[in-house]
Amino acid sequence: MTERIAVVPHAERLDVSRPASPSWFIARINPVSRFIGALLLCIPMFFTLDIVSASVAFGLEMILLWIGGIAPWTVLRKTWPVWIAATGSFVSVALYGKASGDVLVDLGGFVVISQGSLYLAAATFLRVAAIAVPGVMLALGLDPTDLADGLVQILHLPSKFVYGGLAGLRMFTLLQDDWRMLGQARRSRGLGDGNAIRRVLSQAFNLLVVSIRRGTKLATAMEARGFGSDTPRSHARDSRLHAVDWVFYLICIAVPVIALGAACCTGYWHWAFGSVSS
Repeated sequence: MTERIAVVPHAERLDVSRPASPSWFIARINPVSRFIGALLLCIPMFFTLDIVSASVAFGLEMILLWIGGIAPWTVLRKTWPVWIAATGSFVSVALYGKASGDVLVDLGGFVVISQGSLYLAAATFLRVAAIAVPGVMLALGLDPTDLADGLVQILHLPSKFVYGGLAGLRMFTLLQDDWRMLGQARRSRGLGDGNAIRRVLSQAFNLLVVSIRRGTKLATAMEARGFGSDTPRSHARDSRLHAVDWVFYLICIAVPVIALGAACCTGYWHWAFGSVSS
């Protein structure tokens, strides 16, 4: 007796939902919308360097993330590299930034700390936080497969390039296993006891050869599945924009508009380009 396997139609297929973000709101947003929203949110902040716009933007972002289900202390914990980079920018601008106002510390002209440099340092610190923190939070939990589907179906990027990059990203995790197996194979042949630098360089070359061979096989497999054809392809998963994505776009536009408007209204607008270096 032949066993029959029931095939569920594509329209009736139910995929198991994956956790896409710590925020319930961001998890419902299309991955492509996350990138577009991050650009809308962050690019306008590059045109001004003042405390008012940066602090207003950062405060609004923290409030919106809190409403979206991520507490402020959770944001601080998950974005700790941003605060290291922001602190480094604060120190560098404070020590070597444009001097203006009263000079507080002068080490022979090499290091000059003034009121103006401290103001620019604080504005730079807040601007780095206002730009990087939402970018990191939007990227958390982002599924590469969903992103690839969105790039192909929404932005209409070449499927061969996008899915090839996705496959390469999936195989990137294999490099650690390949490195360990190559090291074990070399030691079993008595080749791993020599000079450490020569061993690393030789093993890195072998890893490069293995990666090229795997990439060649991947390209052949993709060609065999018709990725090089001009015929329109079907998709196993639909990627579309919904109402929540358009609401997200409006939020990403409103935050920098409010922040820059507050800086203009209070007279704290400071053109960013050419204002940091002395």
